[in-house]
Amino acid sequence: MRIVYLALISAIGFGATQIPQAQAVGCVSGGAAGAVAGHLAHHHAVIGAIGGCIAGHEINKHDKKLQQQAAHQQSMQNTYNQ
Repeated sequence: MRIVYLALISAIGFGATQIPQAQAVGCVSGGAAGAVAGHLAHHHAVIGAIGGCIAGHEINKHDKKLQQQAAHQQSMQNTYNQ
């Protein structure tokens, strides 16, 4: 019976390490800001959190795209300057 428990625990532990991490930074921060704003606007915290999550996700995605473009341009300038 101990072997079954040990196998089960190790399988769960291995499975937990294989789960990819969520990339929800923009959604969490936007959702929190939207919830506060929605609460102050006549108790619409849930609607504000949903809208803030969507907006925060899009802003974060846009920022990452700009960072990738800037890094690409920097690498291209370094290539030409050599």
